[in-house]
Amino acid sequence: MNRRGAGGTLLIGTHDSDPCLVAYEPAYATIIHLDIERRRIAEQAAAPHLHPARARRAFGFVEAADVESGAVTLPPLMRRRARIGGNALILGTGGTFEIWDAAIALEKGDADLRELAAFHLDTKLAA
Repeated sequence: MNRRGAGGTLLIGTHDSDPCLVAYEPAYATIIHLDIERRRIAEQAAAPHLHPARARRAFGFVEAADVESGAVTLPPLMRRRARIGGNALILGTGGTFEIWDAAIALEKGDADLRELAAFHLDTKLAA
């Protein structure tokens, strides 16, 4: 996110394999799309039927969202695709960050993600 201020735009799309969203600044999109294209070429040789689905996930399900006063309103389609309800869990992953529904992260995440989701939900309930 822009370290100089609270405004700007984020691109939000569905994760390649996990039931969450991935958000990133528009400038980072070139890096992501180059990586996706490299994987697409490798996968197309190994499993040609995977290409259309990967392309739809990478390029078809991305929406822009404005950052205002440090807050982002998730676009309705993205929120629906990731089934994000009232408790969103945000995790930094380098140049991107993931947005999970906390209950889904608790159910489907790896051990670290489940621990973080449990802590997040416990903290919300205690407040």
